[in-house]
Amino acid sequence: MGYFLYSVTFIVLVLGTALYFTRSRWLPLIPTPGYIYSRLPTSFSGDIEAGFTSTDFDLNANIADGDSRAGLDQKGKREVQRIMKSKHVGFDEARRIYTEQRFAKNNIGPDGRPKDPKFVSFS
Repeated sequence: MGYFLYSVTFIVLVLGTALYFTRSRWLPLIPTPGYIYSRLPTSFSGDIEAGFTSTDFDLNANIADGDSRAGLDQKGKREVQRIMKSKHVGFDEARRIYTEQRFAKNNIGPDGRPKDPKFVSFS
């Protein structure tokens, strides 16, 4: 049993060393998805360039007015970008999906009304 354990350990060590020293040859052959990491913009002009704008959600007015804020929410942008890439949808559709997911997480229906049975509305 000891001979077998030492043999397996030696073979794994030799193969690992060989793979490490030849990684420049085989590493480019491994397919990697292109959306693992992409830097998010930090200004409204960067948000426009990244595609976080549409006719319904126009950021050009913010730039024209000289808005000094840092841009859109980083967490929201990251999630919207993930939805855009994974579901292959545009900005408006990804924003709608993101909003509905946040509504569902906070126990709010898709129509915007709370799902709480104790909720009373006077309209």
